[in-house]
Amino acid sequence: MDFAEIEAIEALRWSWNSWPSSKSEAAELVVPPAVLHTPLLPLPDLPLLPYDPLLCSSCTAALNPFARVDYARCRWTCPLCRSPNPFPRSYAGIGSDNLPAELFPTHSTVEYLLPSRNPNPSPNSAAAPAFVFVVDVCMEEEEMEEVRREIGRVLAQLPEGTLVGLVSFGEMVWVHDLGFADCSRVVVFAGDRELASDKIIELMGIHHLPNSKFGMPQPQFVQKQGFLLPVSLCEFNITTALEELIYSPGTLAGARPKRATGAAISTAVALLEGCSPNHGARVMVFTSGPATIGPGMIVETDLSKPIRTHRDIVSYQAPLSDKAKTFYKKLAQRLSERSLVLDLFACSLDQVGAAEQRYPIETSGGFMILAESFKSIEFKKCLRLIFKLERDDHLKMNFEATVKVVTTKEVKICGALGPCMSLRVKNASVSEKEIGQGGTHSWKLSTVTDKTCIAYIFQVDGDRNADRGPVFFVQFMTWYCHGNGCYRLRVTTAARKWATARPVEISSGFDQEAAAVIMARLAIHRAEQYHTRDVIRWLDKMLVRFTAKFGDYMPEDPSTFRLSSSFSLYPQFMYYLRRSQFIDVFNSSPDETAFVRLALNREGVVGSLIMIQPTLFQYSFDGPPVPVLLDISSVSPDVILLFDSFFHVVIHYGSKIAQWRKLGLDKDPNHESLRKLMEAPEIDARSLVEERIPVPKLIKCDQHGSQARFLLARLNPSTTQKNWSGAGGSEVIFTDDVSLEAFIEDLQALAVRR
Repeated sequence: MDFAEIEAIEALRWSWNSWPSSKSEAAELVVPPAVLHTPLLPLPDLPLLPYDPLLCSSCTAALNPFARVDYARCRWTCPLCRSPNPFPRSYAGIGSDNLPAELFPTHSTVEYLLPSRNPNPSPNSAAAPAFVFVVDVCMEEEEMEEVRREIGRVLAQLPEGTLVGLVSFGEMVWVHDLGFADCSRVVVFAGDRELASDKIIELMGIHHLPNSKFGMPQPQFVQKQGFLLPVSLCEFNITTALEELIYSPGTLAGARPKRATGAAISTAVALLEGCSPNHGARVMVFTSGPATIGPGMIVETDLSKPIRTHRDIVSYQAPLSDKAKTFYKKLAQRLSERSLVLDLFACSLDQVGAAEQRYPIETSGGFMILAESFKSIEFKKCLRLIFKLERDDHLKMNFEATVKVVTTKEVKICGALGPCMSLRVKNASVSEKEIGQGGTHSWKLSTVTDKTCIAYIFQVDGDRNADRGPVFFVQFMTWYCHGNGCYRLRVTTAARKWATARPVEISSGFDQEAAAVIMARLAIHRAEQYHTRDVIRWLDKMLVRFTAKFGDYMPEDPSTFRLSSSFSLYPQFMYYLRRSQFIDVFNSSPDETAFVRLALNREGVVGSLIMIQPTLFQYSFDGPPVPVLLDISSVSPDVILLFDSFFHVVIHYGSKIAQWRKLGLDKDPNHESLRKLMEAPEIDARSLVEERIPVPKLIKCDQHGSQARFLLARLNPSTTQKNWSGAGGSEVIFTDDVSLEAFIEDLQALAVRR
């Protein structure tokens, strides 16, 4: 079964494509019944219907191809709750040869352009999104110049009606009045205190209209404030304000600069709450260091007080971090209520507090970009990709999304893992067991892209003898505001079989790749509450249970152990997961860990698998590039390796290739084959980083060079200092980690004992 092809039709990947019909049998699967849903995945031939959906009067599911239709009585029966529903007059004349698009068998996914929420059919009349740029003035002048240049590039390409604002911060927080032309005018807030949103709005002199609606023009309201204006009216003023920002550390030399990052973000959110009550908007933070004063503070200005580490957090020795997380969780709720997005662009060799800010960034669907400098190509490419324009000159951004899941009564929803926030809306389909963002059947996404992926965890309810049909249904309904300002609804309805007692139905429907991604997200979720060793122990326990259930073996005889092709790759994925930076945080800072975990929690199956088990391609004179094992044995003097771990793309030159390059043979016309060999991985590497956010860092290194560590750290250590035979030419990894082979042997020995 090609699960990728099914995803191209449904935008869904299921851990199990057939579910046991009883709660106890489903629990024995170890890997829970779950679905990875990419709400806006581009689908071929997706119909856009210019009318509102027809909803079931009982469960509110939308009409879909699985509904039973009685043409004579002009009625349809909802497949999810089996309730009958009449067709309205607009469906008069419906018949087997005159079906509406949502009943076509090939249209399990349809999209509606909602007339009820788009009273004005002209997309250009819709209110534009808003962007507040929050800039750290404690960064060095060279870094500030790069930030000015990139924000200026963004401003130059924004659609004319786009609203923009500017907040700068150091020891204080400055809100720039972009509508005051006579001179530079700012409203200043103390950075060392936390003010309520209403108080900030009052001090700025904003009198917002509480009943304003998204999409309705408010000319009188806009004239009353100059903090958030259309870019066409204030491009000169905001550019001038950026140019006037100067380095202001707010403290003596030899100490950390005073940064009121939390207060600045809270003020920017309040600005949007007051000036743009119902608009989709983004707060985009550009900073180069940690918050040292006020709400969200994670370290003191005294350099003798180190910034928190993973050990400090685990041992409860990071009180500032705990307070900052509490502050940002409150901020996340404010963002969700107004469909606001928080983005963080942190370019620094030090930590900036990204670990504490991760929750509001992730739940709002924002981006977290960590780099060494604002001069880096990774930062610049990411910002340009985020502000990419569609062909009709609107931004490729969608706001105000809500996802609702409707299920048959035998299926309960435990929760969601990914860039969303629970709306805490319960009904009979919501399980009492909560996982991640649970306790609901609806979730809020302040923004959603065509790559945003959410994992939904389900639970089978009831027993095998319950009265149920041969299949069950799950429907995903995603309301969102399209980049052109129009509201849309995408509906995906999927049907899967209840498995009978035959195990082949279960095994043939197991998606190893989707299961690995789901277990990775569950492991990350546990890692937020438990120590790393406990998470690895849990992963190992789950894997032993899994292989014991689905392996074929004689008890107490590991040599007889076999896994069918449906399960054979799964233990390998788990091996690389437990060694990855998502679980093993040794030699990683809390900020780096937050960065990679956030990326995994939003990526689809393909991108997530690259993070878990990177890809490795070999380039040689023998022919075209070929995939090779992610193993130290793949390193050879006369080949080039292209390694992709999602965050890093490494071009690794074998020692002979590197020597020839140093001699300049690749530029010699007599060695054309060498030139082509060296060009091929560079061309492929550029294609890998073209549309990926975050943009991976491209590293070129030679065998035995220091930069080769980015590759060696992720390879299977099949040859180490412990088992090296001393044979000439063989590579060695100096590590105490077990190899994949030893891991599988231990796994088999444990599985056959159960």
